Amino acid sequence: MSSPAVTVTAGGGDVYTVRVAGRTEHRVTARPEMLGRVAAEGEPPERTLRRAFEFLLEREPPEAILRSFALEDIARYFPEFWTAMAPR
Repeated sequence: MSSPAVTVTAGGGDVYTVRVAGRTEHRVTARPEMLGRVAAEGEPPERTLRRAFEFLLEREPPEAILRSFALEDIARYFPEFWTAMAPR
């Protein structure tokens, strides 16, 4: 089964809008120091957030994902997030 389409749009500052398959919309705050923990070298924030949502979508449906959260909040619900997202 393929993952739903995820689009990420910069909203200004550290805020991004993430849309999942046209079904849900999420506001994610991604501070540079948090992005630095999970982004591959040279990876744009939008790609990092797309990967974070792919991680989430492997674990829950789009409708179960919080509508507004900070990137680091994912690890509160899924402690393996930092390890799974570590740059390779």
